[in-house]
Amino acid sequence: MTEENRCGAGKVLIVGAGAIGAFYGALLAKAGAEVSVVCRSDYDQVKQHGFLIESHTLGTWTFAPSQVLSNAADYKGTADYVLLCTKVIPSADRVALIRPAVSAETAVVFIQNGVEIEQEMLAAFPDNEIISGLAFICCNRVKPGEILHLAYGRLALGNLPGVVSHKTRQLCELFRQSGIDCTATENIVTERWKKCVWNAPFNPLSVLSGGLPTLDILQSQEDFVRNIMQEICNIAEACGHHLSSHIVNANIENTYAMPLYKTSMLLDYENGHPMETEAILGNAVRAAKRLEVACPHLESVYALMKLRELQLAELHKKYNPQYREPVSHRPDD
Repeated sequence: MTEENRCGAGKVLIVGAGAIGAFYGALLAKAGAEVSVVCRSDYDQVKQHGFLIESHTLGTWTFAPSQVLSNAADYKGTADYVLLCTKVIPSADRVALIRPAVSAETAVVFIQNGVEIEQEMLAAFPDNEIISGLAFICCNRVKPGEILHLAYGRLALGNLPGVVSHKTRQLCELFRQSGIDCTATENIVTERWKKCVWNAPFNPLSVLSGGLPTLDILQSQEDFVRNIMQEICNIAEACGHHLSSHIVNANIENTYAMPLYKTSMLLDYENGHPMETEAILGNAVRAAKRLEVACPHLESVYALMKLRELQLAELHKKYNPQYREPVSHRPDD
């Protein structure tokens, strides 16, 4: 890949180079983009050795970012795209993480879980192109700087508002060149609700079950899982996002076919990290209350997750007197 082609492919800054950010950043680099990363805990390892990507479908390779940074403010140059790939948690200021690297020409892309998370970005960057992204993937960080890609990997990208732009199509093409299916859609908010159909049961139940993989959860509690999925469909419908009548069955069948997999929420729980309870569950429950949609199974799981978060906070206080509990939503927000 010549330098001319690399520049033509664009300059990309990944903010949040964990499993998702590192994997997709590595793919963009393979396609010829100049990719830099903002790392948190793995900074020293990645600075010295780059990332090791092991994929069951794409092979094994090393990804050496153009710049390895501890803060977006240290980025040298003008990014065509800033990709935010962090968890959506109450204690993380998503806007502050990326603002120093966002110029007038930069497209802001967030590849993150959750529903009703768009408005914060739209309000913060009214003059920039905003691209909402979803990753349908089984991918974990197994060691500092080491990423294991187990299955899937499809991306959906869409502009807010919905008319797909040239920059979005260009980014999709880069991902496709790297071997990953990437679709540009004018209905990206609907796609968020589609993904929530799977995330809403399996992420919290993996934590509440004490660490069971998705297949064990499904084999034991398929009816319960189906009820949560259907409630998400009902909430989405009330929000104006019609989901296919086959989506629940399709998610069930796909999960039976998946390899043994620990959800990202379970990994966060096991490592004592904040979980995306609000983005995945809380926002859906609040939408249901706002639109008067019954969701008793979803409300129960959300309440149990809030208790589990309270338990984690108490443990942190016990073993770390300097710990400050992050700001969070109240259940009635």
